[in-house]
Amino acid sequence: MQQIQFSSGNLTVDRRADYAKMLSEGGDAAAAAELMEQALELAPDWPAGWLRLAEYSEKAGKIEAAIAALRRVVILDPQDMFAARLKLAVLGAESMPEQPSSRYVEALFDDYADRFETSLVEKLGYSVPGKLAALISETAGERRFRLAVDLGCGTGLFGVEIRDQAERLEGFDLSANMLAKASAKQIYDHLGEADLSLPAERSGLFAEGQPGGRADLVAAADVLMYLGSLDNAFVVAAALAGPGAIFAFSVEEAEVGQGFELAPSLRYRHSESYVRQSLADAGFDTSQVTRSVIRMDSGKPVHGILFLAERLA
Repeated sequence: MQQIQFSSGNLTVDRRADYAKMLSEGGDAAAAAELMEQALELAPDWPAGWLRLAEYSEKAGKIEAAIAALRRVVILDPQDMFAARLKLAVLGAESMPEQPSSRYVEALFDDYADRFETSLVEKLGYSVPGKLAALISETAGERRFRLAVDLGCGTGLFGVEIRDQAERLEGFDLSANMLAKASAKQIYDHLGEADLSLPAERSGLFAEGQPGGRADLVAAADVLMYLGSLDNAFVVAAALAGPGAIFAFSVEEAEVGQGFELAPSLRYRHSESYVRQSLADAGFDTSQVTRSVIRMDSGKPVHGILFLAERLA
C-alpha cells in the first residue's frame, strides 16, 4: 500500500509511528501493526496513521484488521485523498470504483513531482512518451500539427517529444507541482490545470475562451490508468478534437477479456475491446493499436497498449 507521510501533530505518536515503520521495513509487520495501534490510541483521528496500520496489518496477513483500519480512513478522509476506497476494492471489501478520487490523484502527483523523472524514467524504464511520439510520426509522416493538446502533461516528457511537430502546444494536468516542472522546460505555449474526470464544461480545458474542436492532435501519455471508466475522458477528448484530428494515448493492458480492472498498484487496466468501444461511442475511429512494455514495476514488466484514433466528422 502507498504511504503518504503526514504528521499526527503529536511528537510521541510520531516517534512511535517512525519506530513502527522501522519494524515493518525490518520485516516485523506484526510488531509494527501492534505499535501503530498503540500510537492511534493517542491520535484516533489521524487518517495517515490508520493508513499505515492498514499497510502493516496487510503485510502481517491480518486482512480483516487492514480492512477495519481502511474503513476508519474513509470516515476521516471524506475526499479520499489516501485512496482508502481503492485499497478496500483491491482487498475485495468493496466494489471497484469507476474512477479514483481526483484529490488522491492530485496529491499523489504533487508529492511525486520532484522525483518523477528520476524514478520513472531512470529507474523504471518508462518509455511511453517516446514510443507514442514515434507512433504518431510513423502515421502522420511530416505532418505538422496546428495545435497539440497534451492531457495529463506531467513534467512535460511527451511535450519534449512532440514539440517540433506542433505549431502550438498546450499542456494540462491536475497537479500544480507537475505543471511547475513542465513550465520550467519552456516548451509549452499554454499550461493549465484540468480534471479529466469532470464533464467537458467543468474540466478546465475550455477556460479563458478556449474553443472546442481546436486541436488536431490530442494526446494522453500514461494518464488513463488513473481513470477506470474512460467514457467521460473520451468525450472530453472529442470536444477538444476537430474533424480528422489524431487522438493518441496509452493504457495498461487488462488481464480480463473485456472491460477494465483495478490492479494492486491502484492503477486501472483496460482491455482493447473496451477501449475500442469507448472510442467509437465518443466519435473516434481506432486506426492503430500497438502493444508494448511501458515500464517496470517491482522488477516485472508492465504491459500496455498504445492507441491512435481519428476524430470522425
